[in-house]
Amino acid sequence: MSQTRKKTSSEGETKPQTSSGNKFLRGSKAESRKENNDLKTTDSQPSNWIQKTAPSETAKPLSSEMELRSSMEKYEQFLQKLGKKTVNKCLDLNNCGLTTADMKEMVALLPFLPDLEELDISWNDFVGGTLHSITQQMHLVSKLKILRLGSCRLTTDDVQALGEALEMIPELEELNLSWNSKVGGNLPLILQKFQKGSNIQMLKLVDCTLTSEDGTFLGQLLPMLQSLEVLDLSINRDIGGSLNSIAQGLKSTSNLKVLKLHSCGLSQKSVKILDAAFRYLAELRKLDLSCNKDLGGGFEDSSAQLVMLKHLQVLDLHQCSLTADDVMSLTQVIPLLSNLQELDLSANKKMGNSSENLLSRLRFLPALKSLVINNCALESETFTALAETSVHLSALEVFNLSWNKCVGGNLKLLLETLKLSMSLRVLRLSSCSLVTEDVVLLASVIQTGHLAKLRKLDLSYNDSICDAGWTIFCQNVRFLKELIELDISLRPSNFRDCGQWFRHLLCAVIKLPQITEIGMKRWILPASQEEELECFDQDKKRSIHFDHGGFQ
Repeated sequence: MSQTRKKTSSEGETKPQTSSGNKFLRGSKAESRKENNDLKTTDSQPSNWIQKTAPSETAKPLSSEMELRSSMEKYEQFLQKLGKKTVNKCLDLNNCGLTTADMKEMVALLPFLPDLEELDISWNDFVGGTLHSITQQMHLVSKLKILRLGSCRLTTDDVQALGEALEMIPELEELNLSWNSKVGGNLPLILQKFQKGSNIQMLKLVDCTLTSEDGTFLGQLLPMLQSLEVLDLSINRDIGGSLNSIAQGLKSTSNLKVLKLHSCGLSQKSVKILDAAFRYLAELRKLDLSCNKDLGGGFEDSSAQLVMLKHLQVLDLHQCSLTADDVMSLTQVIPLLSNLQELDLSANKKMGNSSENLLSRLRFLPALKSLVINNCALESETFTALAETSVHLSALEVFNLSWNKCVGGNLKLLLETLKLSMSLRVLRLSSCSLVTEDVVLLASVIQTGHLAKLRKLDLSYNDSICDAGWTIFCQNVRFLKELIELDISLRPSNFRDCGQWFRHLLCAVIKLPQITEIGMKRWILPASQEEELECFDQDKKRSIHFDHGGFQ
């Protein structure tokens, strides 16, 4: 905090009704808070909640104005040391490399933060084994709404202490314990308080080594979590065995909006079990069943209730080993999800020769913003169907066709789509066997002013494009004024010298005000081009990372 700021703050302390504890949480949040005038705090006037909130009765009273000022300075010095800023009602120490001494210092500050609503100490290894020192102070921050302890190496003693402390924060709305393996086998100890009902809206237990018994307990607990909106159980491979209990509990969570079961050991039978629960989840917005490789074949006769998810906006089925019969069944359902905005079917290689009808019917999804269908072994007929459909997807922002070799030599089929895509932000064509004619076609589309909103363009692993093609492309890439990332890297097994097109790329980059990353892996720069790049790097006004194969 600057000296001017400190002076202004102390001048505002003359009002006796202002909460001493709340003054610690004065300040400006980073970029998002700058954009919100309702939440922004000025130097000359404290925010409304500081003016109106009285000190917590449980907080330790400050004996003097001097002690208050000293404590405020210690709090701000603590945050500055960790590279953090004060934010109203929020203590965010995520990934700060906290030491044991830092933990003690933070605990000592909690009595002065009675109105704290958000505490995030995720990704700090030294939290493990010391959480009891924090949980013992939970009664001092009883207004806490958000508690994030992801990847803190929590011990069994930690999770037991946490379970006892949750009783002290009845207003808790979000709990994140992801990436803590000791949560597995101890979930009842942690969530025992929730058995009496809870205001919890978001529960994240990603990669917690949950057991089948934990899954059974959670299924029994879900009916008591009537406010639950987000449930993320991803990367817990043993809970598939208790899916019956979980699905039964889901039937009572009518407010659920997000359900993530990514990589949870689900099987063909799991689809039928979940399908029975979908009719009760009318408010669901996001469903992630990805990376469950044994799901393949499960949708053949068990996806009828999926159509009940009328408000579904995101459906992720990537790497689920979908069969031709699965695709046939999904063809009857997915086009009826009229609010769908994001669809990921990638890494389902058996779709290649069976998805023509499904892709053709995607035209009935007018709200679709993201279509990810990379590495699906598309064939000529299916790619043609996709190209004809994509013309009707006017809201499309993300289009990923990477690792589909049939695109090479056939990019012209997407010509009308590329011309009409006013909203496209991300285009990925990595490892599509593109030829020189494809890149020349893309350059002509760019030159005529189309794709003006493009921010990320991936043309990597297309090694068949000659230097002349790259030259034409680099001469025209300057028209992509909003471009942030460009990737033209070569395959890991291939190294080539940069041609004269590299000079055109440098000239283009100067005219791209927002670009920060250019992937050029395995392109070798000769001495003359190395010198050009060094001269370019001397321009300290730009920060652009050229990720190339090195100098020759």
